[in-house]
Amino acid sequence: MTNVTRAHKKVSTQLSHPWSAKADWLQSATGILLGLFLLLHMHFESSILLGKEAFYQVVQLLEGGMFSPSGHGFPLVTKVFSVFMLLVVILHAALALRRFPAQLGQWRALRTHMKNINHKDTHAWFWQLVTGFILFFLVPAHLFTMIMNPEIGPHLSAERVYHDNAWLLYALLLPAVVIHAMIGLYRVALKWGLSSRRTALSNVAKMLITYLLCLGAASLITYLFIGSELGTPVQPFVPK
Repeated sequence: MTNVTRAHKKVSTQLSHPWSAKADWLQSATGILLGLFLLLHMHFESSILLGKEAFYQVVQLLEGGMFSPSGHGFPLVTKVFSVFMLLVVILHAALALRRFPAQLGQWRALRTHMKNINHKDTHAWFWQLVTGFILFFLVPAHLFTMIMNPEIGPHLSAERVYHDNAWLLYALLLPAVVIHAMIGLYRVALKWGLSSRRTALSNVAKMLITYLLCLGAASLITYLFIGSELGTPVQPFVPK
């Protein structure tokens, strides 16, 4: 008889590292934080549509003006919060890079998959991927501006937009961040079972994208008009 010797090799059945699930959760958590912040930020910013006085009061409130004897807020608050948001963005981007196609072949496979399988969620994920890549460059530029020059006000913000030509940055940032954030919140809601009504969630995401784009565009145009009327050097707005 012939003796057959079999070498038994232990094969790991673990498909992913335990950190992967934690990274998914952390990516979703930071995404929700950034998405909700965007909703609040755009509405605070759009108070300029109600007039210079309204925007000035909102800024003083957010910068802790109620704790100042003069009633004027502390720009340091904006600087510190901008640093915090930059750290959150870096963490979120680092976690998202795990899913990013790193090779040309992966991009081709993705495009082929999208062509052969016309699935709306796949297309949504693709656009979130594209906008995420754009935001990787635009968001730090915006936050660094706020860190280096945290002074905010009807005139000072308009000066940044018009005289410093920041309108170009914001014109690119606005559609990218709105589309990325709303698709992200939609996908998180489905992924973690917050809602199973896919069609309803998709419609809400589309309505929010349209609404926020209109709101942001109106605010940006208002800053451009205010900036065009300001002489140099620009003086901070003083309420009546």
